[in-house]
Amino acid sequence: MNSQEKTLDRETRWREAVRRGAEILAPAGSFESMKAAVAAGADAVYIGGSKFGARAFADNLDEERMKEAIDYVHLHGRSIYMTVNTLVKEQELSELYDYLLPYYRQGLDAVIVQDMGVFAFIREQFPDLPVHASTQMTVTGAPGARLIGDLGASRIVTARELSLEEIEEIYRETGAEIESFVHGALCYCYSGQCLFSSMIGGRSGNRGRCAQTCRLPFDVRRGHQVLNRKSERYVLSLKDLCTLDILPDILEAGVFSLKIEGRMKSPRYTAGVVSIYRKYVDLYMKTGRKGYRVDPEDRKLLLDLFDRGGQTEGYYRQHNGRDMVVLKEKPAFRSENRELYDYLDRTYVEAVLQEPVTGRVRAFEGEPLAMEVSCRGVKALAAGGMVQTAKNQPMTQERIEKQIKKTGNTPFFFGSLEIETKGSCFIPVQELNELRRNAFAALEEEILGQFRRKAQESEVQESETQNSEARSGACDCQENGESRGRNQNKAEDKSENRGQGASLHVTLEEQEGLSAVLLFPEVDTVSIDAAGFPAESWANAAARCHEAGKKCFLMLPHIYRTQAKNYFNSHLGDLAAAGFDGAVVRAWEEVQLVKEWKKEGVFSPKLVLFDHGLYSFNHLSEEMMERMLPEMEKRFTAPLELNSRELAKKGIKGGELMVYGNIPMMVTAQCMKKTLEGCTGKPELLYMKDRMGKEFPVKNHCRFCYNTIYNSSPLSLLADREAVERLGPSVLRLSFTTERPERIRQAVRAFADVFCKEEGDAAAAQLSGEFTRGHFRRGAE
Repeated sequence: MNSQEKTLDRETRWREAVRRGAEILAPAGSFESMKAAVAAGADAVYIGGSKFGARAFADNLDEERMKEAIDYVHLHGRSIYMTVNTLVKEQELSELYDYLLPYYRQGLDAVIVQDMGVFAFIREQFPDLPVHASTQMTVTGAPGARLIGDLGASRIVTARELSLEEIEEIYRETGAEIESFVHGALCYCYSGQCLFSSMIGGRSGNRGRCAQTCRLPFDVRRGHQVLNRKSERYVLSLKDLCTLDILPDILEAGVFSLKIEGRMKSPRYTAGVVSIYRKYVDLYMKTGRKGYRVDPEDRKLLLDLFDRGGQTEGYYRQHNGRDMVVLKEKPAFRSENRELYDYLDRTYVEAVLQEPVTGRVRAFEGEPLAMEVSCRGVKALAAGGMVQTAKNQPMTQERIEKQIKKTGNTPFFFGSLEIETKGSCFIPVQELNELRRNAFAALEEEILGQFRRKAQESEVQESETQNSEARSGACDCQENGESRGRNQNKAEDKSENRGQGASLHVTLEEQEGLSAVLLFPEVDTVSIDAAGFPAESWANAAARCHEAGKKCFLMLPHIYRTQAKNYFNSHLGDLAAAGFDGAVVRAWEEVQLVKEWKKEGVFSPKLVLFDHGLYSFNHLSEEMMERMLPEMEKRFTAPLELNSRELAKKGIKGGELMVYGNIPMMVTAQCMKKTLEGCTGKPELLYMKDRMGKEFPVKNHCRFCYNTIYNSSPLSLLADREAVERLGPSVLRLSFTTERPERIRQAVRAFADVFCKEEGDAAAAQLSGEFTRGHFRRGAE
């Protein structure tokens, strides 16, 4: 493409971006931050209520304050989205309808959702309330966006790790409305795929209680060799995102909503960041690229507002990189830009925001006083008493105008005001004040009335029935694991097993473990991980499993992005020829792809297993996922953050329970090896050591270019046979990730002896080493 063609292409892209428009979406961790964001020029804010929000420790709003916030943003022509973006436990579902109803009626513009059960509930109970698919859903490609869009999402919030090309592909192939982060903190892990906080401290990031484990120091070693310097121990702490220089690229890639992170930060921070992004979005929309220049002083102001250790443009132009990681400890002291802080407080935080109104007052002697006001195309009328005849000096237009213009702390001011008088008029001052108050009240009612909704009576009744059933199911849940009322029967139909005699499912990440597993008749199914088993080995592995009388599943990548797409597109023949019996899906993109592969005759699995990272925290989420693949047999893996009582309330009979394995604490686009030594393209196992001496294995899956950080000790429920049997899963999973073949044989033998024999004895089946029960006993907040 020559320079003239590039210029034309940029012109076309700019015009498309202008046509599509752009929304600056600001964080609001408090009512004050919400007001500051609106004053600084945000088009929309996202904010949490008292429950179900991913920032449980922010100054979230109670019901009355939230309703007030909804009205505030609407009076000022903006939008408000509420975060309902945590995973919801079965016993919490009964609270959801009554929690959302007041905000729905008030006119909430949208909800941001992670949990598929919550998604389904809102689509059914509040069908005209837009749902935005949270970044916690880890949408990384067009297939995932298409799947969730078809389910009813009106907007996709992309994973932070996506490149400009990947975002453009989503937009081009699906036409989805896209929201992407442009400023603020970056998580080291793919959002929604982090269990670090809950496994270490019992506080789940998926439940809005992240303990910021990634901001702690770690030593990274290979054997006895420590790879990072003592001054570079913050290997999981990423620099903050700042995209001022590439805003044109982001907008031209198809992004509509530019999201700023920071609900835990101050109103001053919110105002400052929003005001600077407002400046540059407006500049680009007005001039395109030819007039777009970023003042270095504005970058400095952003650092003055918050500096964790520098800024990065994030993943938009690179898959990962050392320059994105803080590494060094944050200075204990940094000087304040008091002049900037005072300006932001004065201009935005403490501002009284008013909307311009066009007004017209009619004061004719002997006729009723009348006033018409309009704001953003909305009109309202107010009438007063009869205009009296002046006994002395009549009231002039100037005096009427001066009095009417005293708008005080109302949401309005007069941008223009026309006064019509006729005759010798006398109007008491208090009557003019009352006229203005009535006109503004009517105008406010008209503006807000556009957003008000009424819940249908049938919706309320249906919800109350559902709530009653959910409460009944929760009350019926006893220590013996009988649970969940209306959805339990469906699960019981799948299997009569109660743990005893349950089949074993082994998942393998490395090829060397396959021979060890095939020795055991108790193993019913073997799943081979596509990250560790190359496509050329698939047919042989499946054949060996079949010869040993076992089913063979293909475990699809934990993250399905460009590398995975290219790899599978190049090996569709290997996939078709392998003869796999089933597929383990770990990303929403893969759910859609399985559907498409079956339709195209490439791969038609007899069973699709939803992995634990596709969270089924409640029965509604399972039902939603059932509908995604209507013509296929499906099974669900129990979530790792629910304890045994919570699993019983949800019901996992007929499902799958992980009873052994290294739990993936983080799945990351960053590569520990590349950060510290550079990329070699060769998988390797490193270890992170924390301040308590715990060591966490780190594996780089080079085929699909992601890392997994595993827990320091494997999960083992070997001693919990009785509790597992009460839950009644039909399949028990043994997950092997970093183990050598001899260790795999020991583990399979121990679990086969305990769980697959009528009189299995855990005491007699010792397995050496240090283990954890994960959340099976303690659960997570």
